[in-house]
Amino acid sequence: MAASACAGQDGDGGEVAKVADQSATASPTASPSVRPGDFTGRVDNPFLAFAPGTKFTYDLSSGDGNGRDVVEVTHQTKKILGVTTTVVRDRTYIGGSLVEDSHDWLAQDRDGTVWTFGEDSKTIKNGKVVSTEGSWQAGKKGAEPGIAMLADPKKGKRYVAESAPKVVEIRAEVLSRNASVTVPFASYRNNALEIKETNSLEPNVVAHRFYAKGVGLVSTEVTGGGGEKMELVRVKRP
Repeated sequence: MAASACAGQDGDGGEVAKVADQSATASPTASPSVRPGDFTGRVDNPFLAFAPGTKFTYDLSSGDGNGRDVVEVTHQTKKILGVTTTVVRDRTYIGGSLVEDSHDWLAQDRDGTVWTFGEDSKTIKNGKVVSTEGSWQAGKKGAEPGIAMLADPKKGKRYVAESAPKVVEIRAEVLSRNASVTVPFASYRNNALEIKETNSLEPNVVAHRFYAKGVGLVSTEVTGGGGEKMELVRVKRP
């Protein structure tokens, strides 16, 4: 999540929150010591809230063609490393055909940081699964929980978004808290959050993601690797 974070916070965040501080300046060297008690049963970060039953629809243009991306917050959960995660389904359609179907596993700690515990990704062709490349799960094969959204995403903060050896190594940096972006859903002037993501396994690919408080991800612009642009069209809430 595609769509693909709490550094620098004081308080009662536990061991997992400390790992976020360390990841701001260095690559992860050891798996976080996850304590299930540090996590809540909800994902309600102002910039990345996932209430079960919510559905986000995006217009999509890429090197593979034009289509849409549909993100649905399911009522399902999955326990990973003792943490109960929320299952978010992300489906990509090109020219009306389903080409990717993934399930992302997310959980929020008590400080408000949203963590990703992996994803089950399937590439679809002619209605059949042809690849599971990009799939990973924290705690398996050296993969670690990553940060999907910081509790307080201040400009200049850097963190590890995803870390699964030989699968994905995404680093993120908060570029702005007052960016401007216009998408079919709405216009945001000087109040959008902009985050830059890079993947060391795809060094020529750079993603800029824009988030609106109270809404979530509203736009993604990817350069390199064929390029991609995704814009929020509508949100359906339960």
